[in-house]
Amino acid sequence: MSYRILEKQQYSEKVFKFRIDAPKMAAHAKAGQFLMVRANECGERVPFTFANWNADEGWVEFIFMVVGKTTQMLSSYEVGDEILDVTGPLGQPTEIDEGRWCVIGGGVGLAIANPVARQMVEAGREVHVIMGARTKDLLLLEDQFRSFLDDDHLHITTDDGSYGEQGVVTAPLERLLQEKAVDHVFCVGPVPMMKFSALTAEKYNTPIIASLNPIMVDGTGMCGCCRVEVGGETKFACVDGPDFDATQVNWADLQMRQAAYRTEEGESLKAFEEGSCSCQK
Repeated sequence: MSYRILEKQQYSEKVFKFRIDAPKMAAHAKAGQFLMVRANECGERVPFTFANWNADEGWVEFIFMVVGKTTQMLSSYEVGDEILDVTGPLGQPTEIDEGRWCVIGGGVGLAIANPVARQMVEAGREVHVIMGARTKDLLLLEDQFRSFLDDDHLHITTDDGSYGEQGVVTAPLERLLQEKAVDHVFCVGPVPMMKFSALTAEKYNTPIIASLNPIMVDGTGMCGCCRVEVGGETKFACVDGPDFDATQVNWADLQMRQAAYRTEEGESLKAFEEGSCSCQK
């Protein structure tokens, strides 16, 4: 079975959204879960979190940034093309406790933050969202967030000050915590952003969840590639997570593991660009 691309949207030079035909997957998807994609018979398996889905219409969406061979290859696919394998839903759904929430999304992590925040609002929670990006052009899904949030519950930061507040997401987070406006925090995005969000929340004794994105191979707990250290114990993000207590994550270990295959990834991308990759034969 293959999965047809129903819609393709390009947000920036390297960020894309695919909507694919997957009725069975759409019927079971929940906020915080992810899917595994294999573009063709020679391709690697890569994880992407559900950005949106519609059980009645039978489609799911995922957003990705071009960073390596597989995402470069996927970016060349067009509406009507087919992806060989898509497996999901995988992972544990995000748990939504009672109380007021702050949802933080950085970069492509906003694709994950959006359905999580939306589900919280639908469950009757009061939700603040902090959107972070390097620059305005890389800020994703603002209209989608505004569709279910009041203006005073949406906080935007950009590193260069091109839109919203200049700075990083921890500034509005700290203000909300000082004002005792939130009881729980959820964060997803680059490792440094999640680490410092966790340190900020911990300073105010506020529980914080992080949605982790370690390197994965099978997504079902068999390979052990996505292991992370949480509270001194080894966990597997694909089956135990991807959500974990952010104050217990070994961030240094996670960052080191994320960079473990950077050289090989660069070589693979170069081979693809030169037309000598096995996935092109």
